[in-house]
Amino acid sequence: MKRAELILLGITAIWGFTLPAMKVSLNYLPPILFLAYRFGIASLLMLILFRLKVLRKETFKGGFLLGITLFFGHGFQIVGLKYTTASNSAFITSLYVVFTPFIAHFLLRNRLKLKDVVSLAIALTGLYLISGASLNFNYGDLLTVLCALGFAFQIVLVQRFGEKDYLSLAFWQITWNFVFSLVFALVAEPFTFPTDMLPWAGILYTSVFATVIAFTLQVKHQRNTKAHKAALIYSAEPIFGHVAAFITIGEVLSMKGYVGAALILTAIWNEIRSGN
Repeated sequence: MKRAELILLGITAIWGFTLPAMKVSLNYLPPILFLAYRFGIASLLMLILFRLKVLRKETFKGGFLLGITLFFGHGFQIVGLKYTTASNSAFITSLYVVFTPFIAHFLLRNRLKLKDVVSLAIALTGLYLISGASLNFNYGDLLTVLCALGFAFQIVLVQRFGEKDYLSLAFWQITWNFVFSLVFALVAEPFTFPTDMLPWAGILYTSVFATVIAFTLQVKHQRNTKAHKAALIYSAEPIFGHVAAFITIGEVLSMKGYVGAALILTAIWNEIRSGN
């Protein structure tokens, strides 16, 4: 494995550990306020690190639209995390991979393939099993499905606006995500300034490591490997998420849950393979 691919694998592991970090932080903070802290710090750090490079007005509109999708994606994810496990959240969030071709079909008129439909069917079967093999879905799992849809829209819009400066586009989408999160939190949630170290550890880990550092390394090193290899590496994120949840907070899945998780991963890998 090349150095760039090892770095991307490290980034994927960092992202996997965000879910248990957020899960623990929710014991101290309302969910959307957590996002406001996370993305407020991340956007400030990006501004300090990159300065005028990120303040490009030609990416402002695209960043605004991407910020909306990120706000819904992260918002549904973290609220759903209150009602489901970090492991379920990790695997269900990864459904964005199989949702993306369908969103691209409706927004960009991209052609759907039979493999896209097969991947979706396998993934939905996995979702059914990981959620308890009942049509009475866990509320948190349902919110996390909406999170996956939000991230699928974000990926398609990145394809739409991605020909512009990606660093600046990333700054604006993170900044707008902060603005939307802050406004929602101030209107709908009690304001809390944490005094314990644990929530601040979660905030700083997700903002500094999982957002600013991980993104900067991704932009620098992803171009040094092939796209399908990068996608395959990123598909390990839910595995890292489950391992992180087991190590940090002792989460395990039921047997049906592990079968469901395996089916979701199968669907993702089938989708990645079909894209080559």
